Amino acid sequence: MVTPLTLLHTSPVHVPVFDALRDRDHPGAALRHLVVPELLDRARTEGPDSVAPALRALLAGSGGPVLVTCSTIGAVAEALEPELGVPVLRVDRPMAAEAVRTGPRVAVLATVESTLVPTLALLTEEAERAGRPVSITTHLIAEAWPRFEAGDTAGYLALVAQAADAVSDADSIVLAQASMAAASSLATTATPILASPTPGLAAGLHAAR
Repeated sequence: MVTPLTLLHTSPVHVPVFDALRDRDHPGAALRHLVVPELLDRARTEGPDSVAPALRALLAGSGGPVLVTCSTIGAVAEALEPELGVPVLRVDRPMAAEAVRTGPRVAVLATVESTLVPTLALLTEEAERAGRPVSITTHLIAEAWPRFEAGDTAGYLALVAQAADAVSDADSIVLAQASMAAASSLATTATPILASPTPGLAAGLHAAR
């Protein structure tokens, strides 16, 4: 019997994105989606640690590996792995490791402020693990998030791409949220743009084998 990979999302827009990646790169893989938007709402207003009890209850019956696609709550979910007894992966960890390998100057783009602190901590952790130096700059595209919430995906991605093209003096550009990934195909910068869904899903499915 194939063990499904549970994906925990805070927006329904991620479901077709990850299903499409599965069909393209991992045909036949079993995915189970949980969509809980209120987790991000609570994390933004009360702090990421406030969602730990809800995460514990949600994931207790997962029965297999879990991939958390929200960068704001990923670290909190990851910390629950020992008590849940199943692998809990944050979608952005493989991306962060790649950024550290690419070079020391990392520019982080985010559209939600609550994502910045967890992303910086993750990049620092991956740099220490690899024994590499890292210098991180952050760019908050605050005007983009209302577009996303209003369902204006094209406008949202255009603003992210514009911000990526404005980055200078970086070895890589990290798109801190999975929702930003498609902007990489719109940007024209020569600097490598790293997004989390593709490597994150690969890591999650590897854990589900």
